[in-house]
Amino acid sequence: QVQLVESGGGLLQAGGSLRLSCAASGGTFSSYAMGWFHQAPGKERTFVAAISWSGKSTLYADSVKGRFTTSRDNAKNTVYLQMNSLKPEDTAVYYCAAGGRFTRSRDAYTYWGQGTQVTVSS
Repeated sequence: QVQLVESGGGLLQAGGSLRLSCAASGGTFSSYAMGWFHQAPGKERTFVAAISWSGKSTLYADSVKGRFTTSRDNAKNTVYLQMNSLKPEDTAVYYCAAGGRFTRSRDAYTYWGQGTQVTVSS
């Protein structure tokens, strides 16, 4: 069983930057692909970014490509999401997830964190 805890969310103005962290415990972190998803009020939880177990491969949603970067430190059991040039439409609860496949598919991820709120004002 893997436990995931996100941190780093907050309230900021458009154009700003934020780095989210997701700390894992209770499992072999380096064997999992990690994903980031977000969910705005009244909307489905959708894919933001993913990183392979080694950190050598990444995937991004078109809406964040060039602005967001995900990375991981397997020695610290932590995955990061660096968010730059934030827009009001990035406002959502951000979740990290761990799974056995490196994919954009939400259903492939087994373990989920509790989420952290990111609010971007215009």
